[in-house]
Amino acid sequence: MSRAAGAINGFRGLPLLIALVSGASVGYEILLMRLFSIIQWHHFAYMIISLALLGYGVSGVFLGFCKGWLNARFERIFPGCILLFSLAAPGCFWIGQRLPFNPAELFWSPLQPLYLLTLYLLLSLPFFFAASAIGLTLFRFRGRVPAIYAADLAGAGLGCLAVIGLLLRLSPGQALIALSVINVAGLFLVSIVWKKAEWVWGASAAVLAFLWLAPSDWKTLHVSPYKELRQFLRIPGTRIIDSFSNPIAFTDVAESTVTPLRYAPGLSLGADREPPQQYAVFSDAGNMSALTRYNGDPATISYLDQTTSALPYHLNKPGHLLILGVGTGGDLLQAERFGVSSVDAVELNGQLIDYIKTRFDAFSGGTFTNARLRLHIGEARGFVAGTRQRFDLIQIALMDAFGASSAGLYALSENYLYTVEALQEYIRHLQPGGYLALTRWAKMPPRDALKLFATAAIALELSGIPEPGRQMILIRGWQTSTLLVKNGRVTMQDIGALKTFCEDRSFDIDYYPGVTEAETNRFNQLPESYYYQGALRILGPERESYLERYKFAIEPATDDRPYFFQFFKWTTLPEILSLYGQGGLSLLESGYIILAAGALQAVLAAALFIGLPMWLCRRRLGLPDYSTRLWRSIGYFFLLGNAFLFIEIAFIQKFILFLHHPVYSVTVVLCSFLVAASFGSAASRRLTDKRHGQFVPIAGIALLALCYILFFNHLTGVFLHQADSLKILVSVLLILPLGFAMGMPFPLGLQRVAQLSPGLIPWAWGVNGFASVISANFATLIAIHFGFNAVVLVAVGLYLTAVVCLPVIDSGGELTRKD
Repeated sequence: MSRAAGAINGFRGLPLLIALVSGASVGYEILLMRLFSIIQWHHFAYMIISLALLGYGVSGVFLGFCKGWLNARFERIFPGCILLFSLAAPGCFWIGQRLPFNPAELFWSPLQPLYLLTLYLLLSLPFFFAASAIGLTLFRFRGRVPAIYAADLAGAGLGCLAVIGLLLRLSPGQALIALSVINVAGLFLVSIVWKKAEWVWGASAAVLAFLWLAPSDWKTLHVSPYKELRQFLRIPGTRIIDSFSNPIAFTDVAESTVTPLRYAPGLSLGADREPPQQYAVFSDAGNMSALTRYNGDPATISYLDQTTSALPYHLNKPGHLLILGVGTGGDLLQAERFGVSSVDAVELNGQLIDYIKTRFDAFSGGTFTNARLRLHIGEARGFVAGTRQRFDLIQIALMDAFGASSAGLYALSENYLYTVEALQEYIRHLQPGGYLALTRWAKMPPRDALKLFATAAIALELSGIPEPGRQMILIRGWQTSTLLVKNGRVTMQDIGALKTFCEDRSFDIDYYPGVTEAETNRFNQLPESYYYQGALRILGPERESYLERYKFAIEPATDDRPYFFQFFKWTTLPEILSLYGQGGLSLLESGYIILAAGALQAVLAAALFIGLPMWLCRRRLGLPDYSTRLWRSIGYFFLLGNAFLFIEIAFIQKFILFLHHPVYSVTVVLCSFLVAASFGSAASRRLTDKRHGQFVPIAGIALLALCYILFFNHLTGVFLHQADSLKILVSVLLILPLGFAMGMPFPLGLQRVAQLSPGLIPWAWGVNGFASVISANFATLIAIHFGFNAVVLVAVGLYLTAVVCLPVIDSGGELTRKD
């Protein structure tokens, strides 16, 4: 035995360290989602979860190969893995930022798939170290599997909460360093009770000093050169004047001192006024908006009357306006221009509002402190569901950037503002004769506008309107389109005002009740009047066939499939590829391609680094050669890995609407599932000796999951408008029973195979990891095409299949042979 053999004497302190490293691992996972939102275009939750589990799966193979050698050196390997994780977490991300990976180039640059794979493997390395520490402890103390697994899950759940606390005080880059510091500090403190652990104290102190004195570059985010902020900063005379962050957004405020900033989406090409002085505001280095100077003279903001979004003010002067997503206040200035007497405005990012009130109140003319304005900090759907007010106009701001939107980089973003259920809710809150106004970017070929038009038509039909076309208007400029949905029929007076408005500003009328093709496509001309033709077919009897045959996926989004920005169709891919070299690849929806590429790479990486080594070296790894029943036990863990992640991914996505933001959803859902599963794991000991003990929790999972499918919307809908603290409590209470049951099957199966052969434990760990790696990507693919409920149903099927896979072990500890 080595000199350090007695360093970790017994089991003392290990559960706490397991909880710490597990919490740090999950915290790192959530931080990566935030970091990718900033440096790229999406939180890439499916990819982050997948690469995390790749690290866990590879660790199972590593332990299988070297379990004897590692177990004999546990006193050095275990703390060494914790220290390596703490160094690799910020280090691998620092290296990964320097890879020239650009999602928009994935399909037409041969190097991009290689960069994606490199990034994938690089970022899985910290998870490998964390998983190796946990897996080795499970093997060494296999008699205490439920306690260790419970500490693992509880720590992971608490890590979710800890990372939100860090993000409230620190920038994401700083939080990444802080997470590693906390992990190493925990190791240092626990090692004090160990014997002969001087080297652990010294190594921990050295790593702590290194992290504390880490180069500032390790805390600096290197944003993609293709994001709006980086593009803006290429203009001479531009600079960032302020930056601030919270868990939902990293905000940069920038100015242009040489070339005046002129930001006015949808401004007519014939406009004779331009915006006054503006500052650019970026959320997560993208989604640019402008903070505009206002001196109290409405004439200085008259340019806002020459945008497509000004149309509803000319049809029916609103007395009471609701703005969903007020941002930097562009729509507030438009309301000021038209003299609206009462305005309610909803904004999720309260930090941005506080900043404007504090730093730019005089600059913006007191727009956010106006007595006519009532500001509501919260989520748009939640506010609308909770208010009893009715409005003359509900306006949804243009909240995404044109470049990223047109490239399909938001394709994987869950957006609940533009679903059928959302539009039904908005329409219910309109006064008779009131308008819902939705402005989107005008793309070619048409996508957003037609999908929104179809969504509104179906929302009206489901609201009991037999002829939805009589309540809709669609216009288009060179850059934006605006859809109006009226609570009542469009009148001849409305149509007259519409024609005058568009004629004066050179906007195209694409639809109103009774429009003729000759009236369309006059100013911003297209080869054909595509918007008009699409609108007629969507309102006609051939809607289904038109949506099915259209080049892009423009079927309406729903709360079960809230991917409004997902337009990719596999049937269009050959045509787009045939235009390679002619600009045709710009029509690809890059976000979906990233998901598909990520799914393929996950399968290849899992097969190459987990499946293949385990299969080729199965005898060396100690896999007993019994019967097909043994392979069924391996199948059990494979199915569990898929099923657990399918439900987890589905719930993360479903709770985004309820909890407002992906980061909050990931945090609350993961924390609740993991903490509940830790209790389930600890409680599973009572079922260990029962012959069919694994049937009980899986039956509970199936029953609870089906109940959630049937009643989830009703349960969450009651609390949608309530305070965040109450919604978090409701979320936890909804998840706890299911999470408790989901925590049992894995330790029950692990205990069973441990009776058969201890050498199977690393195999079970690795197979479960292999399944988990591929499931995150495929769960998202299923959700996009079939909805979240379909993902949950598939998971239930996997659980039920798993329960019949695990063979029964007789009282002698042998597999029961029935073949």
